[in-house]
Amino acid sequence: MLNHGGKLRAASVRYQIPLSDWVDLSTGVNPHCYPIPEIPLVSWNRLPEDDDGLIEAAASYYGCNSILPVAGSQAAIQSLPVIRRRIFPDSKTVAIPAIGYREHFHAWNQQGYEILTYEDEPTEAQLHQADVVVIINPNNPTGHLIDPEKLLMWHKRLSERQSWLVIDEAFVDCSPEHSLADKVPCSGLILLRSIGKFFGLAGIRLGFVLAENSVLTCMQEHLGPWTINGPSRFIAQQSLKDEIWQQQNMTRLKTSGNRLLKLLQEHFSKVYGTPMFSTVFTDRACVLHELLCKQGIFTRLLDDESGIRFGLPRNTDDWHRLASGLQRTC
Repeated sequence: MLNHGGKLRAASVRYQIPLSDWVDLSTGVNPHCYPIPEIPLVSWNRLPEDDDGLIEAAASYYGCNSILPVAGSQAAIQSLPVIRRRIFPDSKTVAIPAIGYREHFHAWNQQGYEILTYEDEPTEAQLHQADVVVIINPNNPTGHLIDPEKLLMWHKRLSERQSWLVIDEAFVDCSPEHSLADKVPCSGLILLRSIGKFFGLAGIRLGFVLAENSVLTCMQEHLGPWTINGPSRFIAQQSLKDEIWQQQNMTRLKTSGNRLLKLLQEHFSKVYGTPMFSTVFTDRACVLHELLCKQGIFTRLLDDESGIRFGLPRNTDDWHRLASGLQRTC
């Protein structure tokens, strides 16, 4: 099982610090979630219905009509290797970032694909060889962002030989100009979007796949009916339609993201960030993570232990504790 951020209870037990005394920076989830409205009783009492307005709300928000709700982008990540083989049985090779959300690597590896890893961007040879190229834009955890024109150029080359370009856009909401949502549907282009990050609603387990109809149909058949529960569908609709909150949230996240980046740059030389998290690369990552945990500050140690990812503090007290903790630790 892969390690993920957010396992605060385990940290609480390990370090003997009560849950309420932690500054939890271990995820890239917005700490100020969309305010949950009162949920109608019918959302609990009836089976979910596909024509309840969720698709229309998502289509308006993303600017794309070819869209499928899934139980978090994780459900799509696990399904894509299976679906690719169903559509193209001879598929063998996938290019994936060496540092990135590890579930992509795990899902394709589990289905027996040959994995080609790249640093920030795939090489010419990999673009020529891979049946599928996976991009995380912006990358989690490095924050690396690839220009849309370059992505479209890669897609054109890949689609000419029926290869897929899969782009995980889970953290792109704060820079929508880098999304390719308005290019879908387009043969061989598949985008993954998340409600959990920008809207802070990780607990409702909802994401979207943007792709051509043949891919969406195959994925829906693979996942089966009622993958999203009624209350989650209702909450997501309200958040996707609330443009005023979205703009206020965008401003708040960008301000907080810049603040976090500047704070970390006071102590570290290699810091990369997005509006929703910043990552420090250092050979002391394990030591720093441990020292911060002992102070009740929970960060995300990268899988290869090359760095630490910091999510956004929730309030003034959390900001002060992080600043003090860094001062004592560094």
